Amino acid sequence: MEDTATAAPHVMVLPFPAQGHVTPLMELSHRLVDRGFQVTFVTTEPIHGLLLAGGGAALPDGIRLVSVPDGLADGDDRRDISRFVDALFGCVPGYVEQLIRETKVRWLVGDVNMGMCFEAARKLGVRVAAVFPASAACLGTLFKVPQLIEDGFFDDKGFPKRHGSFELAAGMPPLCPSQMPWSIDGPAEGQEVGYRMVSRNTQAARDHAEIIVCNSFRDAEAAAFQLFPSILPVGPLFADAELRKPVGQLLPEDTGCLRWLDAQPHRSVVYLAFGSFTIFDPRQFQELALGLELTGRPFLWVVRPDFTAGDLSEAWFDEFKDRVAGKGMVVSWCSQQQVLAHRAVACFVSHCGWNSTMEGVRNGVPFLCWPYFVDQFANRDYICDIWRTGLAVSPGEDGVVTKEELSGKVEKVIGDEGIAERARVLGDAAHKCLGEGGSSRENFDRLVDLLRE
Repeated sequence: MEDTATAAPHVMVLPFPAQGHVTPLMELSHRLVDRGFQVTFVTTEPIHGLLLAGGGAALPDGIRLVSVPDGLADGDDRRDISRFVDALFGCVPGYVEQLIRETKVRWLVGDVNMGMCFEAARKLGVRVAAVFPASAACLGTLFKVPQLIEDGFFDDKGFPKRHGSFELAAGMPPLCPSQMPWSIDGPAEGQEVGYRMVSRNTQAARDHAEIIVCNSFRDAEAAAFQLFPSILPVGPLFADAELRKPVGQLLPEDTGCLRWLDAQPHRSVVYLAFGSFTIFDPRQFQELALGLELTGRPFLWVVRPDFTAGDLSEAWFDEFKDRVAGKGMVVSWCSQQQVLAHRAVACFVSHCGWNSTMEGVRNGVPFLCWPYFVDQFANRDYICDIWRTGLAVSPGEDGVVTKEELSGKVEKVIGDEGIAERARVLGDAAHKCLGEGGSSRENFDRLVDLLRE
């Protein structure tokens, strides 16, 4: 029988089933294994399959992958966010409760966005540590929602009642009521479902979590951490300092792009990646491609198989790739952390998802911001207005970012020595927070000590 006095402490880690959530919680799991923990990493069945296909078999001995149903059938559209989260609410908590009984863990380390499982864990005597994979400003704003409703910014279903933007505090991104974390395109009932999920999960974190940590660092969000001292930064998260273990990827990575980068001049390459959700219509896609060609610079562009909605001519795209062959490289997915750490990268054209933002910041890379939805607009404001480490594209009156706009802004970002220096300084601050005596390191130590109790 195992000696419980010497057995490695065992925790269950539960991310929301999406790329931007799986990656940071897997990175956190690697850091816990480094400290002697055993981790049961729980994802939904579709995500579980993608993790295994993406290299899950190479995980360290301390991490065990386990799956639960997500409440949808194989052919259902998991990009229908409202239907997806509704199914998760109804299905996942019961399966997680069953897993907790079977694994006999002492702690659930759960994504705030899976807060619907926290009450069940507490009823079984399992303690809860909450992890927020986005910014402290975003989570703090969610904490303030009841007050914002009372102040007349939203109704009780999350719909905006005021126009324009407002600030919670100086040094935090301004908030636009129509660009909240539950704001999604589609029917009104979808927004309501999103608002209910966000509200319940946030309240569950406040009610049941003994500690709340986030993937950020103190220098990046000083005002937010001052306003919300209960949120502890432990980031920027990464699997290991040498980037030998790009983890939590749900799509196969093209490693050939790293060899291609090796052949490029220092600080010459425009890197473009828009995360796992962004979709462009064919016209915008073509303008983007032509804008890259117009720069005349080497570029590495991540184009997922589902990146466009509508009928983009394959022949047109093939002709484009033929024209830029040798100058540009198009891949379906890559190890972004390794790319951003590469000496050849000059700037990052990004959707401003928080993981991408932290990865760019940590490597001191200037940004050209092209946000798509939810918190990405606030992250853009951090980059452009607060940190001043990048610029943003400006769509025309028809909503399209032209090739001239993209090309011109790329040149401005790369040519701005002030942006480059501020990006370097912020990157140095991130490393300092992660180093010995740094605030993120100390907060992570605090989390580890608590999980050992």
